[in-house]
Amino acid sequence: MVKRIDIDKTSMKLYRMKMIIRHSLTGTWRHQRWKWSFRFCSNMCCNSNNTHLSIVSTNIAITELAKKGLLEQARNLFDKMPQRSIVSWNTMISGYSEWDKFSEGLSLVSLMRSSCIKLNESTLSSVLSVCARSQSLNRGKEVHGLVLKSGYQSFQLVGSALLYLYSTCHEIEDARMVFDVLHRENELLWSLMLVGYVKCNLLTDALEIFRKMPTRDVVAWTTLISGYSKVEGGCQKALELFRSIREDTELVPNEFTLDCVLRVSGRLGSLYGGRAVHGLVVKFGFEWDHSVSGALIDFYCSCEVLDDAMLVYSALVNPSLNNSNSLIGGLILAGRIEEARYLFNGLIKQDHVYNLMIKGYAMAGQVEESKQLFLEMSERNLTSINTMISVYSRNGEIDKAVELFEEVKVQGNSVTWNSMISGYTQNYEHESALKLYTTMRRLTISQTRSTFSALFHACSCLGSLQQGQLIHADLIKTPFESNNYVGTAVVDMYSKCGSLNDAQTSFHSIAYPNVAAWTALINGYAHHGLGSEALVLFHQMLDEGINPNAATFVGVLLACTCVGLVGDGTRLFHVMQEYYGIAPTLEHYTCMVDLLGRSGHLHEAEKLVNRMTIEPDSIIFVALLNACWFWMDVEVGERVAEKLLSLDPNSTSSCVIMANMYAGIGRWWEKMRVRKAMKKLQYRKDPGYSWIELNNKVQFFSVDNRTHPFCDTIYSTLANLTANVDSEINFDCTSKLFGESELLS
Repeated sequence: MVKRIDIDKTSMKLYRMKMIIRHSLTGTWRHQRWKWSFRFCSNMCCNSNNTHLSIVSTNIAITELAKKGLLEQARNLFDKMPQRSIVSWNTMISGYSEWDKFSEGLSLVSLMRSSCIKLNESTLSSVLSVCARSQSLNRGKEVHGLVLKSGYQSFQLVGSALLYLYSTCHEIEDARMVFDVLHRENELLWSLMLVGYVKCNLLTDALEIFRKMPTRDVVAWTTLISGYSKVEGGCQKALELFRSIREDTELVPNEFTLDCVLRVSGRLGSLYGGRAVHGLVVKFGFEWDHSVSGALIDFYCSCEVLDDAMLVYSALVNPSLNNSNSLIGGLILAGRIEEARYLFNGLIKQDHVYNLMIKGYAMAGQVEESKQLFLEMSERNLTSINTMISVYSRNGEIDKAVELFEEVKVQGNSVTWNSMISGYTQNYEHESALKLYTTMRRLTISQTRSTFSALFHACSCLGSLQQGQLIHADLIKTPFESNNYVGTAVVDMYSKCGSLNDAQTSFHSIAYPNVAAWTALINGYAHHGLGSEALVLFHQMLDEGINPNAATFVGVLLACTCVGLVGDGTRLFHVMQEYYGIAPTLEHYTCMVDLLGRSGHLHEAEKLVNRMTIEPDSIIFVALLNACWFWMDVEVGERVAEKLLSLDPNSTSSCVIMANMYAGIGRWWEKMRVRKAMKKLQYRKDPGYSWIELNNKVQFFSVDNRTHPFCDTIYSTLANLTANVDSEINFDCTSKLFGESELLS
């Protein structure tokens, strides 16, 4: 028993020892395992944090490089990233977009999609912006499909980018569809829709959106004012909108508003209104802003108040080059070339400053100075050569202009070709201008407003209706048909070529006809003897609220002369001076003298000539002398002829008219005396000429001119026609004689 008990005790000890050892071993293993796990997790977390920090720091570096325009370095960093976040992709795409690298940005988007990276709202808005600015409408529509699939269209940035895409690509109807769907959730779309309509010149729609806007801040007002300021006939509306801003005490115009309104005031010549805006500029502290100060200088130059423009300029601490150019241009247009030269000499010489002065010297008739400046230029760029082509053309040196043109016509732009076409028309080489246009079309050089206006002027000078119609067909394919500048040239061309119906139709194609367009049509009717129709047009123009200018009154007075409306003509002559403040020119006085003279009011016409505020020329005296001949008033005629001869001793017109007048009343001795005087003057009448248009070419004819290439054929045909006519007359006379003899028998 004792032994068994001892054995049990011994077994128990061994068991306890075993359990202790086992427990201790197991605890050690578990402790070690926990320790290893902790170390592994710690390493994992550290690696993850390090990777995240690396991505963030790289994204920041890419952003900084992209801001500086170092896109290649930014892309190298991007390509070397072992892992990229969505921010990495968006940062690189935005960098490309900011620096107009649109194709690279779109390529990166394609790579992003092929890498199965999901595009978020920032990516989509950036990509849509790239598509808009690169005019990639089809790619933009593909992205729009992704937007709809992802459901991101309700995000403000994405919805705004969608509308911006369609309005920038001039798909304004699609832009309006985006607006109609999303504008309740996205207030940003109101301003973007307004800007879209303004960019597309759909100002009626823009005004409708503007009126419905929940809130209209000064930016919205300025957008609409800017839109109206850029369309023809919209300047008055722009000023009305600005007055509405001033009525709202909570709205304060910013520098962009004031800049725009000042330029509008300058275009309208509204000196009083512009001065009031100048007061607001000073009040709100914008007089030192370069853009606003430039607008002030432009405004005063446009209103021909150069001293005030110079005061604004002299008050600037560091005037910009644009401000200097504006003042130099204003001084040149005002003929103050020496002051422009003084300002120019104080500037750092840059190419566009040279170009301005080259043109200025030419306008002032100082062509040699223009040439000297051109030779002084360190580098003659295309702009300076274009300017010099215009200078040579203006000076009648067309051969030198052609020589310059031939040097640059291959790399030349539309301005180069326009300068040469205008040069030909200025030097009466109208057919050369039309031939050059044919070459221009063949080389697919884009036409501008200046192209068409110069060509229509050439057609009107040639009287070439067929050529004018062909060029008009080209014009219809461009957006310039409704333009005032071009439309006026079309109306003038058709009027001078005798096609008044086409002139009327072209006039109605002009979006906002200005005073020049109305005047062209009025003059067209007046010159074709349709005085009543011309006066109806004049009153329609006044009803439209358009004030006539000096050229308009020339046409109106001519219309009164055609229909003999002495009372209306006299009244309009006084209205022109007293109501519109237009000083009469020689053309106005000539029309009035002609009107009074044709109507038999010779003494009134003579008194008007004696009261003229400017020196009369020979044309006025010839008009009055013609009237004296018509009414056979020798007394007034002799006084007028005496004044005409004192003005122009070699005048043959006075001798011819007085000789005819003396013959008409039987004073033959006086007629013989005048004839002897004419012989001493070696009087020779200038030959008249006529022309016809055949196969788009104008054929000129004059007396005793045998220079025509088909001269022999023409005279042979004329001889045959004359012989046929003579034979018909002889046959008719013979038949009549035989008829009479038969009756007598």
